[in-house]
Amino acid sequence: MSSRARVRRTAVALPLVCSLLLVAPACGGGGKKESKSEASPTTSAEKQKFAKTRFVANAGLAAGATYKWIVKPYKEGAFKKGEKGRVKALAKAALAGTFTYNRLKAAKKNAEGDPTLSKALAPVAAGIESLKGLPGKLKNGDSVDGDVNNYQDVINKVKDAGKSAGAEVKDKTPSSSELTHSGG
Repeated sequence: MSSRARVRRTAVALPLVCSLLLVAPACGGGGKKESKSEASPTTSAEKQKFAKTRFVANAGLAAGATYKWIVKPYKEGAFKKGEKGRVKALAKAALAGTFTYNRLKAAKKNAEGDPTLSKALAPVAAGIESLKGLPGKLKNGDSVDGDVNNYQDVINKVKDAGKSAGAEVKDKTPSSSELTHSGG
């Protein structure tokens, strides 16, 4: 085929294709409108696509932060009075405590998108809420033993609830920037 024939074909085909693209949307079925009774994409289940995946991610970050900045330093004796670096370790633990609480609240919200996971996590909700005031106690070094045990206990219960619902949680240590920007 000559180049002249190709140019003619393109010259004829291009306007034809363009006109079809412009006309086809105008021919849409404009006769029937959506009724208000149809399901809207605002239901909690639809908002929580990939609920188990999000739950695992948030709970994993909470577990990782708890282990790295609360449980591990506690076991190493970093929170003991007179210990070098105690104030810094307690400040990090308080920050990790706030992060953990934030991520567990997000994980609980994620779980609402999956009926099995929501049911499994329901008994742990009060435990998650009990963590709210603990970062301040950690920061001050008040009753650290009980606080560390409370964090570890809640994390273990969340992990067990996830596992029973088919959403196994593994520790994922957050970066320092994630830890300091835990608002979302």
